[in-house]
Amino acid sequence: MSGPNAWEYDAEAHDLMLYAARKYEALAIKHRCDPTAGAAAAFEAMRTYAVRTADDPWAVVTMAVKVTLIAEERADGLLCSIDQARRPEISRHHDVRRFCDTEADLPNFLPALAVEPFNPDETPPTGAYEAVEATIDLFTALGWPRDTATCTLDYISARLVESGSRPKAHAALRRDHTARALLDIEQEAWSTVLRIVLGNPNPDEACTSDGHGVLLRLLIGHPVAELLDDDLLVFEISETAPRPEARIHA
Repeated sequence: MSGPNAWEYDAEAHDLMLYAARKYEALAIKHRCDPTAGAAAAFEAMRTYAVRTADDPWAVVTMAVKVTLIAEERADGLLCSIDQARRPEISRHHDVRRFCDTEADLPNFLPALAVEPFNPDETPPTGAYEAVEATIDLFTALGWPRDTATCTLDYISARLVESGSRPKAHAALRRDHTARALLDIEQEAWSTVLRIVLGNPNPDEACTSDGHGVLLRLLIGHPVAELLDDDLLVFEISETAPRPEARIHA
């Protein structure tokens, strides 16, 4: 018989594969593979030039079968392909585990899950009053007169408390002509200040730093140094600072 698939109907090939299945069955079971996996690995090895030209073909086949079964066992544990499991940078990892499969304490099992105990001697988190004061300091450092910065932040904070939410406060203050008259600030600058302090009202920006606004960023723990690293924020605060020579009338 001849042809690409002649081995499928060849009696000698049939007997050879039965022999390989029996020969490598124990090795396959040892590596937690299907008992016939050894025969399949042996078949692939027999097709190689190295086996056909080896002085001891069965020794080469046995070694190839062992390597393949080890890789298959690792692939099953790592939930990856056999080719990936052959690579040292992949096979060195431990088998995939579920949290529910271990009785170990999770913080000990995964140190990244550990949480440091609360220390009352540590600096407490930023409160609302501290956040407003820090914002005033930030505006003052970037060119705003302190009195104007204080009046602006106090006015915005009062409306924020009354409205109960940043979006509502932003919408009300944007149309508040009284605030502009009291603070003597242009409409464009006023809109920018509201966006800086209360956050961008655009829903698409809700989870960004621009959407949070300076007050919320300070409340959730962003340091002032981080705000000063934001070049656009620094530029906008500086540009909206009232200029004595440019007084306007609301």
